[in-house]
Amino acid sequence: MKNPEIFEKTYTDYWKKLNAFSYTMTQDKDLAQNIVQDVFIDLWERKDDLNIHAIEPYLFRAVKNQIFKHYQNNRFDKTIMEDKFEDYIIDNFSSIDSELMDLLYSLLDKLPEKRKEVLLMYKFQDMSIDQIAEELGISKQTVKNQISSALKQLREGLKDLAWLAPIIFFKQNF
Repeated sequence: MKNPEIFEKTYTDYWKKLNAFSYTMTQDKDLAQNIVQDVFIDLWERKDDLNIHAIEPYLFRAVKNQIFKHYQNNRFDKTIMEDKFEDYIIDNFSSIDSELMDLLYSLLDKLPEKRKEVLLMYKFQDMSIDQIAEELGISKQTVKNQISSALKQLREGLKDLAWLAPIIFFKQNF
């Protein structure tokens, strides 16, 4: 990261994703941009001291931590932010790093078969609850329950796996 060109490429590659993530969690455009900017300033200022093995998880975790710090200083309930973070990961499957995708797929594989099928139809095939209910021959309420249960189970898995030890799971070198 000591190389200005690498830093600039990292900034260009991740600014938009990090800003969207930050905005999703804060719902404040200016605050979101300031937090991402602070993360990049900190990254540049500490470039000689940092040893980052996987830049994407590092940056997302840094943004998440900055948001928590901001809200902690403003006496905000951190669990609301945790939920928004997990919602973001679940809602943005397709734009997530491939190694995190592997983790998500391993979590999906742990879902009961019908629950997984309903979630995949809903999230990946963009089918409506009505369409899923009709195709599978089940009630709309059952579809809603299956989606809700699947998302809850994924959130729990993400809490346990994805962000507790990102360096263990993410081997891409920067």
